[in-house]
Amino acid sequence: MGDIVNAVDGHPTTKAAWRAAIVAARRAVSRDQRATEAQALCDHLLAVSRPGTTVCAYVPVGSEPGSPDLLDALVAVDIRVLLPVAREVAATPQPLAWGEYRSGGLVEAPFGLREPDGPWLPPEAIAAAAIVVVPALAVDRRGARLGRGAGFYDRTLALADRAAWLVAVVRDDELVDRLPIEEHDVPMTHALTPGGGLVALGPGGRPLRWAID
Repeated sequence: MGDIVNAVDGHPTTKAAWRAAIVAARRAVSRDQRATEAQALCDHLLAVSRPGTTVCAYVPVGSEPGSPDLLDALVAVDIRVLLPVAREVAATPQPLAWGEYRSGGLVEAPFGLREPDGPWLPPEAIAAAAIVVVPALAVDRRGARLGRGAGFYDRTLALADRAAWLVAVVRDDELVDRLPIEEHDVPMTHALTPGGGLVALGPGGRPLRWAID
């Protein structure tokens, strides 16, 4: 936590500086703490997800908060779960395709990820989701999300239903007051943290563009 607090106090001017501080802090979290936080995140998301709806989620990798167990927990209460399929064309990230999750049906994928075996749905399938759960390194209270910089989600989230919740999953101290933003960044409507649960972001609604200041 100290690394992130120092980064906030020092007002880093680049996303790279934020990424370095947060990745280092995540790597220092114990396995037991990760498991405790993953269970809390699962409980919070289940509490706000409705049976019969669709949730776009993802499989956490490395030090990302959460656990694949969340996927089975959602399916167990009759929620359709779509997972992202990330691909590049000529080294350019493409909008995410989607695969429906079935227990035990994940395969190894590019970028060290895991995804459902095909066939896959087109990027527009995200429009069916009531909740889109998005990986993040940090998110601020305006809704600005810090990802890893590949751009897959920024190319995809504009296709979501305008009423959908866009939920960045972060640890408690990764919900911060202010992050650097760019015009192409798609703002989140909510953060999901282990200690705070679902937290609404921004002044209300989802802005179409940022006012860069």
